[in-house]
Amino acid sequence: MKSHKCYDIVPTSSKLVVFDTALQVKKAFFALVANGVRAAPLWDTEKQSFVGMLTITDFIIILHRYYKSPMVQIYELEEHKLETWREVYLQATFKPLVNISPDASLFDAVYTLIKNKIHRLPVIDPVTGNALYILTHKRILKFLQLFMCEMPKPAFMKQTLGELGIGSYHDIAFIHPNTPIIKALNIFVEKRVSALPVVDESGKVVDIYSKFDVINLAAEKTYNNLDITVTQALKHRSQYFEGVMKCHKMETMETIVDRIVKAEVHRLVVVDERSSIEGIVSLSDILQALVISQPRLS
Repeated sequence: MKSHKCYDIVPTSSKLVVFDTALQVKKAFFALVANGVRAAPLWDTEKQSFVGMLTITDFIIILHRYYKSPMVQIYELEEHKLETWREVYLQATFKPLVNISPDASLFDAVYTLIKNKIHRLPVIDPVTGNALYILTHKRILKFLQLFMCEMPKPAFMKQTLGELGIGSYHDIAFIHPNTPIIKALNIFVEKRVSALPVVDESGKVVDIYSKFDVINLAAEKTYNNLDITVTQALKHRSQYFEGVMKCHKMETMETIVDRIVKAEVHRLVVVDERSSIEGIVSLSDILQALVISQPRLS
């Protein structure tokens, strides 16, 4: 990871959506949906520089804070420009833009993602100021897995998830099929999680509701009624959904990395033999273990 640069991971051709901060909020979220992207760098024409990122989390924070608020109507909010949103409504969660140079090592990129608790890292050319790509945990792990085929595998890759203790196993946030969407959004904000397993009455994991699913509320313009259940909201999900990706504590790290990379998901739900939830293993958990904590594991 230290011998490869961020530039090595940038695809020869890729789509990067950039929004001007003067763009209307409604148009920005429709553009995210239309282009199938989860985030976009924000360009400030006056400053002639990138000033931040627009993500689905911003949309969730706004819905969480202003749904049924006596001060402001949700439909009024979408008419604002992005810069107004950032300055007025997202002040408390406002973060300066974290980015990385294409010449920085992949190890630095992983470290920056984990240290800043972010999921997207823009690669910006320091000379031209151009954004080249957005690095994600998913892209880095895929690269790492391809690269691992050519080298001896670390011994801990043969150890099980349970032995290594990678993932979260305490106080796991989950919801039920009849949980209202607004409650799910509140959990996203308060627990700072990116997905919620959906558990039925018997305790079995039957679905998952992720932050990315929330973008459908923007696409369908159904965010004026957030009292509908998660099951009703998930009817609008695209037909590509393959079901909840699960794993067991007894499976090896090698199997788990292979599964998460092939499925192109952000996390696996750890279940027992009855399909009841035991924990969550995310891409950042895996990268932290593989790249940063490696000496302690092997």
